[in-house]
Amino acid sequence: MYRNFFKRLLDIVVATVALLAVGWLMLIVALWLHFANKGAGAFFVQTRVGKGEKWFHVLKFKSMTDERDAKGDLLPDAQRLTTAGRFVRATSIDELPQLLNVLKGDMSFIGPRPWPPDYLPYYNEREHHRHDVRPGISGWAQVNGRTSVSWPDRINYDLEYVEHLSFAFDVKILWKTVTKVFKRESVGIEKSGVYSFYDYRKAEWAEQGRQDLIEKAEKEEAEIIRKS
Repeated sequence: MYRNFFKRLLDIVVATVALLAVGWLMLIVALWLHFANKGAGAFFVQTRVGKGEKWFHVLKFKSMTDERDAKGDLLPDAQRLTTAGRFVRATSIDELPQLLNVLKGDMSFIGPRPWPPDYLPYYNEREHHRHDVRPGISGWAQVNGRTSVSWPDRINYDLEYVEHLSFAFDVKILWKTVTKVFKRESVGIEKSGVYSFYDYRKAEWAEQGRQDLIEKAEKEEAEIIRKS
């Protein structure tokens, strides 16, 4: 009953109340980032995969500039992250615009974080079950390490949540999320050597000698990028 009805009802009620309560703050942050990002804007939109592998657009506050080098390439993330951007990341204020995604039904407050569509060709059969539920603003993987947790662990945390989703589990994750926000844990730029899911999966398949799977996934990935 909670999974199929009350979770969504709570999302709608809480998102509505939250937007009314923090709308003023979102306006102030948007103005601050507009100037801090040197003309790059205060918001950015990303295509992500939701429940049932349906694509949607997720909205976030933009924490980086669009500064480029002499060749026209974007500078490294660490150089483009502004002081204002670091603050909104550390406090998770950058996630506030996703309240609109929750209200729309694209997301939930708690669930696996939404991944880009070009990750889909690299899933194994079990990993598709990440999308049996709505993605969340926070999730079981996030409160267990966020950017520091390995890809196998992230996947296992997400699937554990999907399999054991309950009101008590959501409350536990929410409490841990609030605790981490106040402690400002696991915030910043990803520094691991393998930072994307497809890099991890390609490395795994390469070790197994499955070049055929890599080539197949790369073709599907190129098609997804073309459509998005």
